[in-house]
Amino acid sequence: MTRGDDSVLERLIFELSSPGRQGLLLPELDVPEDPSLAEMPPGLLREDLDFPEVSQIDVVRHFTRLSALNYHIDKGMYPLGSCTMKYNPKVNDQMAGLPGFSGLHPLLPDSCAQGALELIHRLGQFLASVAGMEACTLQPVAGAQGELTALMMAKAYYARKGESRTRVLVPDSAHGTNPASAAMCGFSVSEVPSNQRGSTDLEALKKALDDRVALVMLTNPNTLGLFEEEILEVIRACHDVGAKVYCDGANSNALLGHARPGDMGFDVMHFNLHKTFSTPHGGGGPGAGAVCCSRDLEPFLPVPRVRVQDEVYSWSRDFPDSIGPVHSFHGNFGNQVRAFTYILSLGLEGLRQIATAAVLNANYLRVKLQDSYELPYVRTCMHEFVLSGRQFARKKGVKTLDIGKRLLDLGFYAPTIYFPLIVEEALMIEPTESESQVSMDRFIEAMLQIAREADEDPELLRKAPHSTPVGRFDETRAARKPILRWTGEEPPPIDPASPDRKSP
Repeated sequence: MTRGDDSVLERLIFELSSPGRQGLLLPELDVPEDPSLAEMPPGLLREDLDFPEVSQIDVVRHFTRLSALNYHIDKGMYPLGSCTMKYNPKVNDQMAGLPGFSGLHPLLPDSCAQGALELIHRLGQFLASVAGMEACTLQPVAGAQGELTALMMAKAYYARKGESRTRVLVPDSAHGTNPASAAMCGFSVSEVPSNQRGSTDLEALKKALDDRVALVMLTNPNTLGLFEEEILEVIRACHDVGAKVYCDGANSNALLGHARPGDMGFDVMHFNLHKTFSTPHGGGGPGAGAVCCSRDLEPFLPVPRVRVQDEVYSWSRDFPDSIGPVHSFHGNFGNQVRAFTYILSLGLEGLRQIATAAVLNANYLRVKLQDSYELPYVRTCMHEFVLSGRQFARKKGVKTLDIGKRLLDLGFYAPTIYFPLIVEEALMIEPTESESQVSMDRFIEAMLQIAREADEDPELLRKAPHSTPVGRFDETRAARKPILRWTGEEPPPIDPASPDRKSP
């Protein structure tokens, strides 16, 4: 059961079922029965599907009540560090819903899709310009796929040069998908530590560099929310051994209109359209991980690519060094329409204001909270920052998880917790440029209240949340033994001494 409020329980739809109820009435069958069905092997015919039997109004009311319990960006603030959960302007959705865009089939002849092709072409040019690079592909449908695409391009680049480079370097402050993407592409991965300032340790990087390194994957600003102070020296050291440098652009919200990775010397990068350019984010998608690159990597971009001649747009596969397609068709086109609308609405000055407001908001929160929570790196942050709750964990037994759960009681989605891994009991907070001072002040008040409660009533936090539709789940069981279908039976208890009780 799901608790709708303090007094009403929302039952599962199976529990609303009553034999014989129907959600619709169909006329009697007026065509002959297909005789081939009688010849079907019995094992392929399902007669008892055990679907819930409910009326239409039961279904509508059930899901309407459940929808009211959901937390979403139109309801409140998402201070999720690294995820950039910003507001999605409704005009973007309106444009993506235009029949000329939403009704297009991806196999239409080029002549019947000129508007869509022009949008893809122009959006790629916009993104390449913002990145300070030469070319762009919109095929990847997530940041991680953008990473993999960039790695494949670098691999093809060195193969054409006849060089065998098998290593990728990843700082410990990078996004977690970086080493996974490199390993998927067949590279060995070495970690580079951060220095006491929270930046990549330049001397450690230099020691790790050799002529086997194909790519160094940097996140700038990094996942601590800090700009890489020695970025020019870092990139120069990589180029000195012939390595390419990749920019994880997930944190581009901090740089728009102010700094371009290409100008810093980066060779290739990805943008998360669902973070930086306001397309929907969450629930597993849809994502978009556009990849921009320098001129020497351009021949290896995925195909097909849009070409324009005499103002006529067409798809072309005439790129012999391409790594080939990395996704069916042309990426998540609906997200591309939204991002294109967002950029046209704002212009360059508007994009610059996004970064200005995002950095200002993050530093406002940082200064207001740093006296109540530990600040591991005492520096001006960019669009996000990382606090630590370890003083509460050590003195009061209140973990960062408890702080996040208590925030749910106070009407906020919890920040990212326990990431990045280099900060103990990490709380990673990003307000984005969408939030007003009023909403941020409410968040600050909630965080300060929790800090007081951690000292005065730690048990209150350890048992939080108290007012949400459901309380704490058994996270061990959820990870080890997920129950993904309705059986009508209560799950068996897990023995506390069982290995399944250990943290994943």
